[in-house]
Amino acid sequence: MVKRKQGLNEQVKRNADRFPDDFMFRITPDEWEEVRRLRSQNATLRRGQHRKYPPYAFTEHGALMAANILKSKTAVSMSIYVVRAFIRMREELTSRRDLEKRLDQIEKILLVHDTQLKDLFDKIRPLLLPPPDPPRKPIGFLG
Repeated sequence: MVKRKQGLNEQVKRNADRFPDDFMFRITPDEWEEVRRLRSQNATLRRGQHRKYPPYAFTEHGALMAANILKSKTAVSMSIYVVRAFIRMREELTSRRDLEKRLDQIEKILLVHDTQLKDLFDKIRPLLLPPPDPPRKPIGFLG
């Protein structure tokens, strides 16, 4: 008896209890079209071109669960790749949040400094103007 390799979709169906709704979902037909357009035409097989159902998309937890149900060498190496990709994404998001938080702090500081500088400028401006001319003595006969 020849053992046939099972595809991801088949494994997901057989292990449906491992994939709650927050672990995976089907992409919309529009999203599927976008994915198809982005894929390399030369490196992509024609299989799946006329899919009846759009493919699954997995969340971080769903990808880890999928990694546990696939057993081939390729699946194991791809699982490691996916886990590392999610770790990198999380690190990037965290560093971006830290940067946004710091920029917000700087903006608040600058706004405070901006109003303080405006007040200071308003007080210094009159000092920069030339002094007014002294009053002149009137010319002519005073009565």
